[in-house]
Amino acid sequence: MYTFKKEERLCNKKLIDGLYHNGSSFLCYPFKVSWLFTDESQPACVQVLFAVSKKRFKKAVDRNLLKRRMREAYRLNKQQQLYDCLTTAGKKIVLSVSYIGNEINTYDVIEKKMQKLLTQLNNKVNL
Repeated sequence: MYTFKKEERLCNKKLIDGLYHNGSSFLCYPFKVSWLFTDESQPACVQVLFAVSKKRFKKAVDRNLLKRRMREAYRLNKQQQLYDCLTTAGKKIVLSVSYIGNEINTYDVIEKKMQKLLTQLNNKVNL
């Protein structure tokens, strides 16, 4: 239940390109979210990509720390916020979560914002 398997990671270059060119997006500071419905036969109902800008955070240690915190917050909150609604509707989406803040936030702040982000995404997907 609280897992983040390889099937849930977005690695397909064609899907990533389509996501950034054709997808919808919204801001939920400190995150920018891009999402797109997909017809491709993907193993999970949501595939997600986490990104932190090299321009804002020069050190790889800082980028990796933020991505780790984002992945953990997503892993713990995805089921109740997003997966349950998508599986009942039979929809599949690809998702990109980019960190656009200027400072390294604590895990508590990132988790609260991730919960808010997933709620907003759920509302937009199920319109």
